[in-house]
Amino acid sequence: QSVSWFDVFDTVTILQGYTTSEEEFSEQAAALKVDLTEYHQLYDIYNSYPDMNNLKTVNDNAGVAPVQVDQKIIDLVKLGKEMYELTDGRVNIAMGSVLSLWHDAREAGLANPESAALPGMEALEEAAAHTDIDQVILDEEAGTIYLADPEMRLDVGSLGKGYAVEMVCQAAQARGLESALLSVGGNLRAIGEKPEGPWAGGVENPWDSEAGSLFTVELTDCALVTSGDYQRYYTVDGKQYHHIIDPATLMPATYFDSVTVRCPDSGMADGLSTALFNMPLEEGLELVESLENVEAAWMLPDGSTRTSSGFSQWCR
Repeated sequence: QSVSWFDVFDTVTILQGYTTSEEEFSEQAAALKVDLTEYHQLYDIYNSYPDMNNLKTVNDNAGVAPVQVDQKIIDLVKLGKEMYELTDGRVNIAMGSVLSLWHDAREAGLANPESAALPGMEALEEAAAHTDIDQVILDEEAGTIYLADPEMRLDVGSLGKGYAVEMVCQAAQARGLESALLSVGGNLRAIGEKPEGPWAGGVENPWDSEAGSLFTVELTDCALVTSGDYQRYYTVDGKQYHHIIDPATLMPATYFDSVTVRCPDSGMADGLSTALFNMPLEEGLELVESLENVEAAWMLPDGSTRTSSGFSQWCR
């Protein structure tokens, strides 16, 4: 059975699964959607919701006061700090001030293509002065988050969706769901296997969307996440500018056209795919080979692909 919806994380969500009855599948799907909707609202930086302190609330109180938040936000921010350390700052959830300039320029450029423009480098550099993740103050006992820099903004686009997918799948497993594949905008997470064997996910061809998958990857209790330059972009003076911003240059990263990560944890996979997209191949390979149960594939601008040492064993 399968079901899809469109109202969480601004993308298409598809759940496929095997259960003993249609009724059980409907109940599992409904519960999973409720969970996913809650994460979507908690991690939203653009909208407020009744009776909820979310990341927008945290951003709105930067430099003002600590904000009491749900444990789901604290856990995500803890993961964000861990990923920052692991990736040498290639993933930084405290980069919202920079990313908002790109977001606004992209929205304006898509709305009025003839006047599309890049954000000014001076403005980007000024914003980048307010991205020190150490200024994100977590008080786990009090259950609060405080942005000590008034100009700082959190943006969890590099992690939030993947982490939410991981958490809702773990919750579904705890409710007894034994065989499912969840896709949230292409972030895949498999629960168990299909009756006939592992689930599988395709790695899209970034150069030709009609050409079918570059790789088909087996997934059992495992995630597959891709970051690519072909998903969200706008065009300025005939050149495309995508949404994955390299913290080192404050510009869209140009090392790859896409990077795919396979690992058991969807939050980790989401963060790593962004980080690897933002670092040279050899550095990325070294990082992946140092991590247990993590494999990756890189799609380079010259049309070639590279994979980590264990990636091919999962391909079919």
